[in-house]
Order: sequence, then structure tokens, then C-alpha cells
Amino acid sequence: MKKIYFLKTCDTCRRILKEINTDDFTLQEIKTTPVTVSQLEEMYVMTNSYEALFNKRAKKYTAMDLKNQSLTEKDYKQLILEEYTFLKRPVIIVGDKIFVGNAKKTIEALKALLG
Repeated sequence: MKKIYFLKTCDTCRRILKEINTDDFTLQEIKTTPVTVSQLEEMYVMTNSYEALFNKRAKKYTAMDLKNQSLTEKDYKQLILEEYTFLKRPVIIVGDKIFVGNAKKTIEALKALLG
């Protein structure tokens, strides 16, 4: 399976999508087609952490003062399901590998895998 979860209004997501060949990928725009419980659980199996999938740079993270709360894995899961901006983007799945976020080393590893 090759799948990309992204946000079309995110400049970084658009830049990354331009840098890789997305022909063989299923693209899911997370604002118009929210991530389902089973999709999020599939990502969890690959990362073993909802926190790793959580975007702590989202404006709502600051607005809701979440940094001053001690959140559990269950909290992270629920927040991601309730609000699409809490999913770290993009999430790219290639077979049994997952690439979460836009860190330079993450994107370089993805490009190396795709050739």
C-alpha cells in the first residue's frame, strides 16, 4: 500500500508532494476526508505512538493550552480524531514503512526508499 495523508492548504505538504512521484499513491486530503479510527489505528501500529503522530505546532495546541496538560496516548488519539490539524503532516505510508511529518531527514529517507 502507498498512501499519503496531507492537507491541501499546507504549503509544506504541497512542496513535499511536488518533490516525490505520487502516481502510485492514494492521496487523502484530511480536511475534506478526515482520518478514520481504523486508519489512525493502522498508523499507530506502525509508529507505536499516537504522540508521534500528533502535531504540537498546531495553533489549536497553543490555544487549548495542551502543552501544560499531561496527555495520555488515549488523549492524543482522541484529539487527532476530533481535529484534523492535530495530525502531523504529511503522513506517508509505503508498504510497511511510515514517514510522519516534514523533517528534512524524514523526507530524505522517504526519497531514498522511493529511489
